[in-house]
Amino acid sequence: MSDEFANDVADGLGAAPKTLPSKYFYDAAGDDLFIQIMDLPEYYLTRAEMEIFREQTDSLIKALGQSPEKPFELVELGAGDGQKTFHLLKKLLSDGYNFTYVPVDISANVLEHLKNHLTKELPDLKIRIEQGDYFKRLKGLQETAQPRVILYLGSNLGNLTDEKSKAFMEKLSRRLTPGDRLVLGVDKKKSADIVLPAYNDSKGVTAAFNLNLLKRINSELGGEFDLAQFRHAPEYDEENGIAISYIESLADQDVEIKAIDQLIHFAKGEKIKVEISRKYDLPIIRNIIADTPFEIETVFQDSQEHFFDIVLLRN
Repeated sequence: MSDEFANDVADGLGAAPKTLPSKYFYDAAGDDLFIQIMDLPEYYLTRAEMEIFREQTDSLIKALGQSPEKPFELVELGAGDGQKTFHLLKKLLSDGYNFTYVPVDISANVLEHLKNHLTKELPDLKIRIEQGDYFKRLKGLQETAQPRVILYLGSNLGNLTDEKSKAFMEKLSRRLTPGDRLVLGVDKKKSADIVLPAYNDSKGVTAAFNLNLLKRINSELGGEFDLAQFRHAPEYDEENGIAISYIESLADQDVEIKAIDQLIHFAKGEKIKVEISRKYDLPIIRNIIADTPFEIETVFQDSQEHFFDIVLLRN
């Protein structure tokens, strides 16, 4: 990971404009901060999707198209702490479904916590953890005669541009077989007064989460970022439905990063793009899957109509 991290930092901070991959948010400190973010009053996304999984569990299970008698794999990409999925897993087990849960996440720390929690709370659950960048893990999904249901929740798709989303969905479709299904959780397009506070909370937890990326560069790559000279700077384009998180330099400054043997110059006000968070409507989703064998089968929404969980059939 260190070589890949160093190379990605060198490439991103050497680009114009500067960028850093959002996947590097998630070290142990980043994992803890993101768990805090999900509990913040401003961060509606987790609550909205949790409501769907908690209140519409039976309908969601029916939409998965599986029978209790036939074994299948339930693969979750970017599993995180598994809070939402827990309700689904528990109900599937109580209804007698024969399945193996396969959580995939870049964070070994998160997966270990998830496995320990589920082993304790759901001892009958068959679980096989897969650690790594799930874009790469897609290549390694085992060939199996069992049908698959893929969970891609939490609006993780929104971290990609639409063009990259199209490529990802096409790649995913090639790893599935006709009859497999994908549950795609995406955040709906909404007004800025709802969306922007979710990425700029009053307690500053999101700011700490984003700036932790610089702290990680300091600790793992010998960086010399002075965090007091940078700030979290989110923006939201309401018309296009795109939120972008930036880290902004508060001064003209040079930052040495020993692992890449570079001195990086930042102008005052210069920004590093660290994450995009796309918001969707159904026409956008249809456009993204237009060149794939996926079709929309069922659409679930929370009671506030803030979030979609869309069941896609792989034809």
